[in-house]
Formats: sequence, structure tokens, C-alpha cells
Amino acid sequence: MNILVINGPNLNMLGIREPDIYGRKTYRDLEDFVRTAFAEAGVSGDIWQSNHEGAIVDKIQEAYGVYDGIVINPGAYTHTSVAILDALKAVAIPTVEVHLSDVDAREEFRRISYVSLAAKKTIKGKGFEGYREGIRYLTGKDADR
Repeated sequence: MNILVINGPNLNMLGIREPDIYGRKTYRDLEDFVRTAFAEAGVSGDIWQSNHEGAIVDKIQEAYGVYDGIVINPGAYTHTSVAILDALKAVAIPTVEVHLSDVDAREEFRRISYVSLAAKKTIKGKGFEGYREGIRYLTGKDADR
């Protein structure tokens, strides 16, 4: 199994951006965590980040026929991007949506997720651990499947 992890805008600023919400670990720490989660699940995979909506759409489209699953933290595009939703629907690759913070406990606008309309599962507020849970879900190793 081959899994693509996509991270959206401002995730590259982990450790700097709002550490009271997102913690002090860096994006490099997240990359290391995800690689470990891939190894633990016995899968191959790639981790990728962009601040640009179109680049994320392109990456989702490029995943067609290459990856068996997608774990995506679309960042702020969660709440605004029909284009990302449409790309996920177009490729029909099983997808798990992940958010480091509990978006439901934050501002009202963060409770809207277009991505969730295509995702098989949404994981919120578990920090880095949400990525591991998403990978395990896609491999069928999650009890909540």
C-alpha cells in the first residue's frame, strides 16, 4: 500500500504559528512522525506540503493511479475549497481528513469542511497522532473502520 500525506497552507510554520494551538513541534518533526507511522503500518508513502490551492489540486490529481490512500490536512482550505473537494471526488482515492486542533472548538467558520464531503473519516484535535490514526484507518488496522 502506498499513501500520500498532503498538508495545506501554514503547516510549514508549525512550531512558530500559534504554538498555544498547534504546539512547538516543527514541520520537520511532523515529517519524521509520519515516516515512522508509515513504517509502523508497513506501508510506503510520501509527505508533501503547499500553501497554494492549485498546487494541492494538482497533487491530488497526480495521485491517481499512484497512491492507494490520501491523508490530508487541508488547513484553511478545509473551509473554502470546493476545488480540493472536487479533485478528491474526481480521483476517488480513499481519503482521511486530519486536523491538528479541534476545529469544532474554535471559531464558527472552522466547523465547515468541504473536504469532509469526500473523506471517509475526519480526525480532529489529536495533534500528530491524528496522522497515525489516519494511516492506520486506510490500511484497515484501525478498530473504528
